[in-house]
Amino acid sequence: MVRSREAEVCGIAGVFESEGAASLVASILFAIQHRGQESCGAAARDAAGRIVAYKGMGLVKQVLDEAAQARLSGATAIGHVRYPTAGCSDAVNAQPHAIELAEGPVMAIASNGDLINYGELRSRMEAEGVVFKSDNDAELIGRLIALYHVRNGLTIELAIARVQRELKGAFSTVLMHKDRLYAFRDPHGFRPFVMGHLTHEGEGDPTSEGTVFASECCGFGIIGARRLREVKPGEILRLEKGKPVVSVAHAPLEPRHCVFELIYFSRPDSTIFGESVYRFRERIGASMAAKDAALANGDDLVVMPVPDSSNFIALGYAKAKKAEFGMGLLRNHYVGRTFIKPTQASRDEGVKQKFNPLPDFFPGKRVVLIDDSIVRGTSLRKLVRMLRGAGAREIHVRIGSPKVVGPCFYGIDTPTREELIANRMSEAEIREYLGADSLRWLDVDDFEGLLPGRRPDFCTACFDLDYIYPPEGFAAKMNAPTVSLS
Repeated sequence: MVRSREAEVCGIAGVFESEGAASLVASILFAIQHRGQESCGAAARDAAGRIVAYKGMGLVKQVLDEAAQARLSGATAIGHVRYPTAGCSDAVNAQPHAIELAEGPVMAIASNGDLINYGELRSRMEAEGVVFKSDNDAELIGRLIALYHVRNGLTIELAIARVQRELKGAFSTVLMHKDRLYAFRDPHGFRPFVMGHLTHEGEGDPTSEGTVFASECCGFGIIGARRLREVKPGEILRLEKGKPVVSVAHAPLEPRHCVFELIYFSRPDSTIFGESVYRFRERIGASMAAKDAALANGDDLVVMPVPDSSNFIALGYAKAKKAEFGMGLLRNHYVGRTFIKPTQASRDEGVKQKFNPLPDFFPGKRVVLIDDSIVRGTSLRKLVRMLRGAGAREIHVRIGSPKVVGPCFYGIDTPTREELIANRMSEAEIREYLGADSLRWLDVDDFEGLLPGRRPDFCTACFDLDYIYPPEGFAAKMNAPTVSLS
């Protein structure tokens, strides 16, 4: 059966051998808060070798405050931000997870991604007597490593390598075991994962003050770290005190980097999969403008993003079209990202609270409204109505991604096929539903030009159904009729 748990795009952080590691982890997590707003946590290894974890519901500044950081002493720590699309929305499913071994709780793990064979592996492990406290992937990965380490006598490194081969899906993971830190990634490299060095600027050359990891390199600037490189797909890195970082294994498979990370999820100032996020988004906008010659330029035409993930797509469009770029929608940044709200009701309420039209900006204007995607369509419909009410004469919607026609099984919270508006309406029906004067998407074929020579390295399954790991029974589900809104 298709797994009932939804995907879990999150953010992870790790710091090795730097005093105040938990505080540094909290700062990294704050910088990647856009990857998860429901819960967060950190775990550190104290001077006595004990793993101490602290986690809870809420934002990083609320949960990992100074008092919490003070409880997490030590020079090595890991952390996690989460939004609750896999498992229940409670503190039990917050990460990191402490894993009990025979010698005590000397292992802690945090992971970002999603596994399509979670149910199969969990059932097998429960049959062998393994008891789970949560229902998310990180705990399963940690307990499977512990199972092979304790019962099969494998070293932690060999256990990680074996688990890497068994897991199907996305996982970028940090794991503390005794005085070591391990960082490893799925063989396809679905989710971003980067390594950096924390340095201290003193007299003479900078000296290394620790090694750091994060889902995105935008987390490094806040702590004064420099980006070194990505953790390679299929790689296992081992960090030990007083020794250089060692790549103990590297078993990659064909790359499947998530292109939606570039389109929407990652922060614009990050570099992921070898691509500058903001430059990629500008190229999307320019590509769309090049095919939009029929829409005449003029003093009354304004190109406007749905802030903030679409800002650079709209900027690229406006530059290429030599049209006015305007910020006619004001965003309340205290609302958070409506895409990762767990329910439709909370997403709708978030749209009302999140955006306000700039007074006197829209009357008589032809607006090119740029958004990064249409998933269910309800949020964008509300925005179009908002702009009409503010006086916009025409609204031409341009979408910086292809039609979303399939759910994601590798870590993005894309809804079921039945919920996706592109499967329920024709293009004309969607345009009418939105209330737009015209509507165009990016085409899947455009990725050939946007990612020259690299198109095969990227997963576009939510746009073209090219799943490298389709869940059992998915083909039959895809051939089932969808529900019409009419």
